[in-house]
Amino acid sequence: MPADDTNDAAIALQALAWTLGDPARAERLLAVTGLTPAALRAGAGEPATLAAVLGFLEAHEPDLVACAAATDTNPATLVAVRHRLES
Repeated sequence: MPADDTNDAAIALQALAWTLGDPARAERLLAVTGLTPAALRAGAGEPATLAAVLGFLEAHEPDLVACAAATDTNPATLVAVRHRLES
């Protein structure tokens, strides 16, 4: 995996961990994305799953901004990572 891909995956995994850190947000993630807990665990390292998590955050700006702050990045970076993971 090229370095940029590894960095994108690391950023997305941090966003996933942040998302799952709040039970209500985690439940909303599953409801909105249609993922099951088993599918999320199985696909946590897959670009499509990580992109879905970032898309979930992007769809609710307060979560996107809070996640970016908590992971020491910025919202635009999270959006750009989603785009790269989807391509």
